Amino acid sequence: MAILEVKDLEVYYGVIQAIKGISFEVNEGEIIALIGANGAGKTTTLQTITGLIPSKAGKIFYEGKEITRIPGYKLVSMGIAHVPEGRRVFAEMTVLQNLKMGAYTRKDKSELEQTLESIYKRFPRLEERKNQLAGTLSGGEQQMLAMGRALMSHPRLIVMDEPSMGLSPIYVNEIFEIIREINQSGTTVLLVEQNAKKALSIANKAYVLETGNIVLSGDARELMNNDSVKKAYLSE
Repeated sequence: MAILEVKDLEVYYGVIQAIKGISFEVNEGEIIALIGANGAGKTTTLQTITGLIPSKAGKIFYEGKEITRIPGYKLVSMGIAHVPEGRRVFAEMTVLQNLKMGAYTRKDKSELEQTLESIYKRFPRLEERKNQLAGTLSGGEQQMLAMGRALMSHPRLIVMDEPSMGLSPIYVNEIFEIIREINQSGTTVLLVEQNAKKALSIANKAYVLETGNIVLSGDARELMNNDSVKKAYLSE
């Protein structure tokens, strides 16, 4: 069953059309990867889904309900979390304060400590640095914080934008292992990632975006063996 459906989505920046009528779906429990070159429209697609950018045409459905015009802050309380490109942690706040911001929309405040414990279990470094200012963390630690902050809202769908960007190879492997664990614990994942090889290695299905169009889609492992995908995105 589709937890997210995007139908004929069009997005413009002024007169420039960034997204040209794309349609795709994300089934519950899956990891779906959106891959493509810089400027293909991957980040724009995610920001439109999560209410940060308005669409010109098309519809977005979450759990069967249309959310096309619902603002981002309301989507969080509906169960959608966004891990933005560039991490966007609150640099002047501590790790703990950042995590608590992720739970801002939650009404079950009594369960927050329990959620916090589960985040610390998944990201032990965040517990070690809970009183440290977020801006002083390494890139990999900030990415973990951004992911932990999103998980504090108890999302059913988590949208991640370039989680491995700028990270060392060791952190990249760790981040992708965590994404896999998040999915295995019951959260559906929509992943935008320039490291196409890594994204396809953990995804169930994938869509290839080129200049605002979906040009290929299918089983992630099949796409990994597709000659045009190999040539464009998987060559070393």
